[in-house]
Amino acid sequence: MLRCSAAIEAGGSACWMVTGCPASTPSCANASIDRPISSQRCPTLDDCRALDAADPLRPLRDQFDLPAGVIYLDGNSLGPLPHATAARVQDVVRAGWGQGLIRSWNAAGWFTLPQRVGDLIGRLIGAGPGETVATDSTSINLFKVLSLAMHLQRRRDAGRRVLVSERSNFPTDLYVAEALCRDHGWTLRLIDGDPRETLPAALGPDVGMVMLTHVNYRTGAMHDMAAVTAAAHAAGALMVWDLAHSAGAVPVDLNGADADFAVGCGYKYLNGGPGAPAFAWVNPRLGAGFGADDWPALTGWWGHAAPFAFTPDFQPAPGVQRLLCGTQPILSLAALEVGVRTVLAAEPLGGLAALRRKSLALTELFITLVEARCAGHGLALVTPRAPERRGSQVCLTRAEGGYAIVQALIARGVIGDFRAGDAHQPDILRFGFAPLYVGFEDVWHAVDHLYQVLQTGAWRDPALQRPQAVT
Repeated sequence: MLRCSAAIEAGGSACWMVTGCPASTPSCANASIDRPISSQRCPTLDDCRALDAADPLRPLRDQFDLPAGVIYLDGNSLGPLPHATAARVQDVVRAGWGQGLIRSWNAAGWFTLPQRVGDLIGRLIGAGPGETVATDSTSINLFKVLSLAMHLQRRRDAGRRVLVSERSNFPTDLYVAEALCRDHGWTLRLIDGDPRETLPAALGPDVGMVMLTHVNYRTGAMHDMAAVTAAAHAAGALMVWDLAHSAGAVPVDLNGADADFAVGCGYKYLNGGPGAPAFAWVNPRLGAGFGADDWPALTGWWGHAAPFAFTPDFQPAPGVQRLLCGTQPILSLAALEVGVRTVLAAEPLGGLAALRRKSLALTELFITLVEARCAGHGLALVTPRAPERRGSQVCLTRAEGGYAIVQALIARGVIGDFRAGDAHQPDILRFGFAPLYVGFEDVWHAVDHLYQVLQTGAWRDPALQRPQAVT
């Protein structure tokens, strides 16, 4: 457990630590920040610098090309550029493509890159060798996975035609599910509120599948994967997980949880670059039982058992390999491989368990400092306070000015992002804390800038009110 010894008063106790601030309550969503936190002293800039100096993961930051003067708290949307990526891609272009030409599919190992990168990702998500492929986008992989799951469930129990998810799930997941449900005669059932309370009631005898994002993109709330998967299976449903906000940030054990399918993103915490290939996983328990007719709705020659046999009929490859479709984007896969290795570089330092400890310390520090410095400015915490329920991000909400506040922070070099709300959900100010490169001093300065933006009313500048295409 990390904690700042400098923050311990003589005869007192630390005012914050990984396990939480003594003044904090274990409740989660929408807790008001407009209250004092404690009479004990909270972390200073010197405290945060001391934590950075003692951080065994600090050298991992040197893997990245981070712009000077920028505090990057948006790695949950797009990871930063690893130093090694440009040289790796240049080698693929100049040596592989330029000199090897088509021979590089064999000589440079291009043909097996989806499986090799998939196996690297598998080390981060509790998957064994040969169970994961890096390919396509999250949306396309989800389409393939859901369609295959519907096919399997129809064979098991054709009467189960309800797919359960959260209304606050990432929209692309809901759009893909909605389209498939419409085309296959299923119903999409969306739950609201705390899923620990609302999910069990939704798991009726008509439910054939549950689809959830492990860490919610809007709130940072993290599901108990093993418990939810067990509940879905007990209800007779297949379990599909989206790991877009988990892979590379929090420990995941797909096999340990006995999940059925999973997809995830390559350009967030895996640092694969904008639009990097995503990944898909199939439980080997299912993959071993696939028959010749168990196809995803989207098939292609790379998912064929023998692509270069060039048969006119589709003969699916075994297991997860049948989820490959068309020719793979080799330049993007090469960049993704570099990004995944930046996370795997933590393995000698404790791996994802060590990254998780630091992530919780960073998010706890951010919450504590915001409560201490920004009280009275209308902010509310949306992210769960309980550490075991929190991913690697902190989300705040405010009745007025959320978008402009984020824009004002970006203008100051503190990059987070904004997610618009609707009748069911509030606007969100979202901050990601990737422990590979975010430090404790970064957190202190980020909150200091947030305080100044709120205190001075800088966010009221009309230039900051105009929405851009990407928020």
